[in-house]
Amino acid sequence: MNNLLTLIAFIAVILIGIIGVIHWRQQRALRQLTQALALQILNQDTFTLDTSSSSLKPLIIALKNFHQSSLFSTERDKLTGLTNRVGFKRKMLAKMPVSQGMLVLVDIKQFRFVNDLFGFLFGDKLLKAFAKRIENIDNKPQFIARMNGNEFLLFFPKALTLPQLTQLKQDLQLPFEIEQQPISIKMQLGVLSLSEHHADVSLMLRRLDLALKKAKTLKQPIAFYDQDDDKAQYRELLIINGLPKGLKQNQLYMVFQPKLDIQSGQCQQVEALIRWQHEGLGLISPNEFIPLAEQTGMIDMLSTWVLDAVIAQQAKWREKGIYVKVALNLSSTDLDNPNLANDVATKLAQYLVPAECIMIEITESALMVSLEQTIATLNKLRETGVKIAIDDFGTGHSSLAYLRFLPVDEVKIDKAFLEDFETSTAAKQIVKTSIELAKSLGFEVTVEGVESKSVLETLHEFGVDTIQGDYFAKPATADEFEHIYPQLTHSL
Repeated sequence: MNNLLTLIAFIAVILIGIIGVIHWRQQRALRQLTQALALQILNQDTFTLDTSSSSLKPLIIALKNFHQSSLFSTERDKLTGLTNRVGFKRKMLAKMPVSQGMLVLVDIKQFRFVNDLFGFLFGDKLLKAFAKRIENIDNKPQFIARMNGNEFLLFFPKALTLPQLTQLKQDLQLPFEIEQQPISIKMQLGVLSLSEHHADVSLMLRRLDLALKKAKTLKQPIAFYDQDDDKAQYRELLIINGLPKGLKQNQLYMVFQPKLDIQSGQCQQVEALIRWQHEGLGLISPNEFIPLAEQTGMIDMLSTWVLDAVIAQQAKWREKGIYVKVALNLSSTDLDNPNLANDVATKLAQYLVPAECIMIEITESALMVSLEQTIATLNKLRETGVKIAIDDFGTGHSSLAYLRFLPVDEVKIDKAFLEDFETSTAAKQIVKTSIELAKSLGFEVTVEGVESKSVLETLHEFGVDTIQGDYFAKPATADEFEHIYPQLTHSL
């Protein structure tokens, strides 16, 4: 009996040991499997598991198949079949550290016009053909990715020279034939040398974006990233992040440039111009912060502030017996606001300022964003009683022929037309013809940037109504304008 119990106990110990070993091996396999899944979550490139556990093999096979199928669905661009941004980042992460080679970001210029002109189906076919061309170029990249609609990223393990990059650009922008329709495209390249800049993948991609942005800003075919680009972006971030605070703390303010009415020799109008004295960056030009406000969606906030500031100032001046028309500038985004006319009318009523005391200046480029919508908005504004002027006329995308369609009261000829005005007969004739045509259509004409008496006298002969420029008066704060207003006269 004792021998039997001993045998049973021995067998039980052996079974427990076997079960323990099996359990230990399965636990080890599960730990390895968990680590492999964790690597996948971290976008690593491998999914391997060294285990002899036959019981887990079906699960491992299923997970590997799921891994491959999910990679294809989440890391591939559905249209072109190329790797997408997620897939490209994972592949680069698997190769890190990378301290040589080159990243090239290719942008098809003005691709949206292809979609607008030929349709999205045509545009998709062009993108497919472009992706195939990249895959078949002689100096083929190791990785190719479609980053978004019309941007493609190429990784070369060996850096290309500038002549090689130029050749790459020329090869890629050879004409296509889509649906028997020949089409030519142009492109710009942003380039990042990995021998100089090989930080983490996200930083590399951000710097590559900065290089392409520089190419677009400077209108260059190819632009390389350098350290100053980070400084420029940091400045932009400071500007954008500081704008709401700047408005609250009165860092932004208005100045007013007087205009000379040629007929009366008096100042009857001023143009309101925005300025920003940043607490850390000093005086920031509106040419710098206004485009950034437009790009980041803050322009509405800024325009609302300007509208309030200008009309409030008008009310103060009228109380003091200063009666001048004030012109203020609006952006293309403002013209998209269906409530713009109501907003202007509400502010005028709030400060008890007559509508005819306000003129709204619209740049030519803003006018041409959506001509039909713009005309409707301008008509509503004019119904409130405010005047409308085309600012910087002759520098945008329209032509003088559009004038007859636009509900405007005044045309402002840009100061660029006064370059060589005193030495070039052709320059004078262009300005003279522009003035005559605008006036024949019933518009008043202002010329900007008048810097000398001789130019003023010639413009007077040409029949201009109003001039603006430092020769007559420089921009002044509201208090400064009140002081100089009584002396703002000029006789011809």
